Amino acid sequence: MLLMFGTFTVLFYIDGSTGYRKKNEVFYLHRSFQMANEEFSKMNSDGSLTADAWQRYAAKRTVAFPEDRSVLPASTQLPMPWPAILQDFERMKPLQWNILWREYTRERGLDATVAEEPHDAQKIREQWIVAVICAVLTGAAAFFLLRTINRSISVDAEAVTTQQGKRVPYADLKTLDLRKWDTKGLAFIDHDGASGKGRIRIDGLTYGGFKAENDKPAERLLQQIRAHFSGEIIEYTSAAPAETKAEDSAPA
Repeated sequence: MLLMFGTFTVLFYIDGSTGYRKKNEVFYLHRSFQMANEEFSKMNSDGSLTADAWQRYAAKRTVAFPEDRSVLPASTQLPMPWPAILQDFERMKPLQWNILWREYTRERGLDATVAEEPHDAQKIREQWIVAVICAVLTGAAAFFLLRTINRSISVDAEAVTTQQGKRVPYADLKTLDLRKWDTKGLAFIDHDGASGKGRIRIDGLTYGGFKAENDKPAERLLQQIRAHFSGEIIEYTSAAPAETKAEDSAPA
């Protein structure tokens, strides 16, 4: 849980702080390549467009970013002129803007993959909210992990040593509740005697687990307790099906 929530916190933080903004920059740059291709095609439809005319035209064009600058990286140059590759007449002439786009992103170290739509300020804000929630859950998971990581429970020939370091002789164990052992790996032992009155909680997943490759430490722990236990055991049992008496069939 700690690893999962911690990973989510980092991922949502990256998206909220820089990730979505960088994706937006790529989205609008990509759209500029499409626009440049369309405008070059129209201007050169009769083959009369010259390199000088295109260069002058393209040099005045800028990337059409949204008015809300908060959805873009803080380092984004505004207004941003069309990339130099789009102002190159000879490179634009084949109308292969996809090839130019891949070259441009490779040179700038950008991801050539483009999102289907840009991320608005609300979506970016949502990433921050989820990142904070995941950070809180990460803190909670870390708290419980640190609280339980050093806990242990052990048994010997005479007593059970609880998580708090208290030794409870087997003679003081009165009730062993196993109703949640098979479903949740939980068992509860009520004790009363010289060691005092209380309840011992055995969490099988915390104290060893049930993995066969590890020889099921939790199951072995419980078996050792049961071997010395003489009190009342509470557990679910499957009732045997009631026997039904076959009816005698009378001869016709």
